[in-house]
Amino acid sequence: MPRIYLDNNATTPVLPEVVVAMQPWWTERFGNASAVHSHGRDAREAVDHAREQVAALIGARANEITFTGSGTEADNQAIFGTLAAGDHLMTSSIEHHAVLHAAHEAERRGAEVTIVDPDRDGVVQVDAIRAALRHNTKLISLMLANNETGVLQPVQELAALARERGILVHTDAVQCGGKLPIRVRDLGCDLLSLSAHKMHAPQGVGALWVRRGLQIRPLLFGGPHERQRRAGTENVPGIVGFGEAASLASAWLTTEGAELEHKRRQFESELLRRVAGATIHGVEVARLPNTTSVRFDGVDAEALVIAMDLRGVSISGGSACTSGAVEPSHVLRAMGLSDAEARSTVRISMSRLTTWDELEAALTALVETVERLRSIG
Repeated sequence: MPRIYLDNNATTPVLPEVVVAMQPWWTERFGNASAVHSHGRDAREAVDHAREQVAALIGARANEITFTGSGTEADNQAIFGTLAAGDHLMTSSIEHHAVLHAAHEAERRGAEVTIVDPDRDGVVQVDAIRAALRHNTKLISLMLANNETGVLQPVQELAALARERGILVHTDAVQCGGKLPIRVRDLGCDLLSLSAHKMHAPQGVGALWVRRGLQIRPLLFGGPHERQRRAGTENVPGIVGFGEAASLASAWLTTEGAELEHKRRQFESELLRRVAGATIHGVEVARLPNTTSVRFDGVDAEALVIAMDLRGVSISGGSACTSGAVEPSHVLRAMGLSDAEARSTVRISMSRLTTWDELEAALTALVETVERLRSIG
């Protein structure tokens, strides 16, 4: 039986159409996009086309997109490209470590940092941010959706508050890209991060949207690539794949986007019906259409992930970047869960390729595995 992959918040399989689009750029179309000859012009045209495709996915202008090597790099550039010593940064305790660790480093370099906790449902309240604002607050970084729970954050409301006070807003939208419609003008933010491999494109490519007119400092120094925002020869095959995946996602969101949430709701309903002592986190608030964070009382999450893997089903104990860590999830702890509750929680994340037959098989495996682990626990 083929393996069932339900860890799509960690990474997604590359779509066949994306592979086809990328293939020529590893072989006969190998030019450097900075070169002036025909090979280089051909590559430049491909990069610019991909830029237009990624911009269209989020309702932006193409010249506002800077390609990076990852979503992590995009997050770092948003933070270090805007902050100086003495500036105040606000973020939340449920951010990806790409933001949290960058915030700690910014503090080491002389910035002031405030980290705000979410409520029990995993939502960061705008009032909590408002109460912690300072006269020197320069940037607020709040993710659009949490990678572990899928809970959506009030970025639009926050941006309206920040705009009144001249404060910049960055949102890590890595988990939302290709899953939910995004329009940067409606959000009202100033900077937004994306990652290709979360939307069925290759790993090693990201993007930072920078609002027109906003000047930021580069992280890397060298050639004048990416309008002098990001030095380094562009990863043309990866960027082409990113653009193709963004274009496919735009079409999918228009025609079939609601189907994924329907599958998730049906899956969760069956899960709660079949497994006693199961709790889904963030169930009372808006979440990503593909993400289920579920706690099984009396079951060790690591043991469950391993046992499910042996049955051919890939799920996660939380964020892929921390799933090997000994400490419980910082996201769940920030939501008020105990260490024991956090260590009993797994993440199940679907993609638009996930079928109901796969979900049904995964449900059967979950029910039997949870029962077995409880019986020997």
